[in-house]
Amino acid sequence: MTLTQGKPALFLWLFMAVLVSATSHAFPTIYPTGTTIYDPDRTWSGYTFYPTPDDKGVILIDMNGNIVRRWTDIVGLGRILPGGYIIGVTPEDSPGGGDGTELVQKDWDGNVIWSFNRTEQMETEDGGTAWSARVHHDWQREGLPAGYYAPESSPAITSGRTLILAHKNVVVPEISDQRLIDDYILEVSWDGEAIWSWLASDHINELGFSEAARRAIRRSGTRGRPLTTGLDMETAIQSQDWLHINAATYVGPNRWYDEGDERFHPDNVIFSGRHANIVGIVARSSEIVWRMGPDFRETEALREIGQVIGQHHPHIIPVGLPGAGNLMVFDNGGAAGYGEPTSAAPNGRNVAARRSSRVLEINPVTMEIAWEYSISGHGSFRFFSWNVSGAQRLPNGNTLITEGAPGRAFEVTVDGEIVWEYINPFFYESDDTRHNIYRTFRVPYDWVPQLDRPEERAIVPPHPSEFRIEPR
Repeated sequence: MTLTQGKPALFLWLFMAVLVSATSHAFPTIYPTGTTIYDPDRTWSGYTFYPTPDDKGVILIDMNGNIVRRWTDIVGLGRILPGGYIIGVTPEDSPGGGDGTELVQKDWDGNVIWSFNRTEQMETEDGGTAWSARVHHDWQREGLPAGYYAPESSPAITSGRTLILAHKNVVVPEISDQRLIDDYILEVSWDGEAIWSWLASDHINELGFSEAARRAIRRSGTRGRPLTTGLDMETAIQSQDWLHINAATYVGPNRWYDEGDERFHPDNVIFSGRHANIVGIVARSSEIVWRMGPDFRETEALREIGQVIGQHHPHIIPVGLPGAGNLMVFDNGGAAGYGEPTSAAPNGRNVAARRSSRVLEINPVTMEIAWEYSISGHGSFRFFSWNVSGAQRLPNGNTLITEGAPGRAFEVTVDGEIVWEYINPFFYESDDTRHNIYRTFRVPYDWVPQLDRPEERAIVPPHPSEFRIEPR
């Protein structure tokens, strides 16, 4: 694949601005939702799975946007496995905060066949304690390293390891005077026994921070949220979410390891530190053995990539898919990173900023860009998600992109042409302008044998100049 520039979809005008930080931009009050573009001859068709806003459950849709199944007892962080099994987080928050209390796996009929909640005992409102998984943002099941379908993947369904991204509350004076909301990656057996773990704060000296960045982290202030009951609010808000790791995936089988590069051992773990603009690989020894960022001026190859900001869903493209072995990452833009204070970032936080997004496919050995989806020039803001989002390589070489903040998912060809587009019709009850999507995952129809294969009907949208809502 070669470097390409993505082409705008017909309805991108509907999303010419999105919410950035606390600034609201104008956008249409009326626009289509559901599937707005669908070319069955050029897509890799299947079911698409994603979480709805307000933790109202997760849904499974067909290519025409029809809801074929909705689970209201699972929220966010969901996956669907072969046989119609579903894994996700229960709706209850962890005692004292917004982490997920329990990660569960259910069969199609709703029977619980696996669960985990024993990361940490948390204080409850009545003064007692209760176990919590403290899971947030991500998890992976053995055999499905990137979290999505690949022809040669074999997800473990009734056995196997599970990788869980969780939180720990720690105090590390070397990093900050404040209590840290630290990121904790835990691997557990099918029986719930801890196999391996990694705590981010133990590796501060491996993350490539400059002295200016270290000083900025120390003075970065109240970035976190209360996670433990029993604390007064003033103390609680000073829990610092210093890295905000938002992804943890297995490296998975790959050609680099097969050729002798131990950094890419299939059991190693890729993580994404959103607040710091860091993507790294952690070995089973707990050492960070590969890193991209935070300073994208560090090498000539990184300068060619350009600054990655606030990224989500970095992963190695699985074996059996076009581009296998390359790193794929959703480069959000927005604002993130630590460094020398500037007039725009007087405390040295959020020193890198850009109001556009990119999806990058990068050779992780040479650090060359193999493929890119972006929109250049004055129209670059038309593809922009300052938070959430992700990307999935499909078996036909297309890429399913979640532009999460404006609530859009779309499939593009290698040349950047949009052949499927879906606008999330589920909005937050408290804000009818927000309908973000965390991530979407496409799976083959035969992963859900309980359903008949749906009818596929092409959707050709009108040109925006002809789109009208007729009077009643």
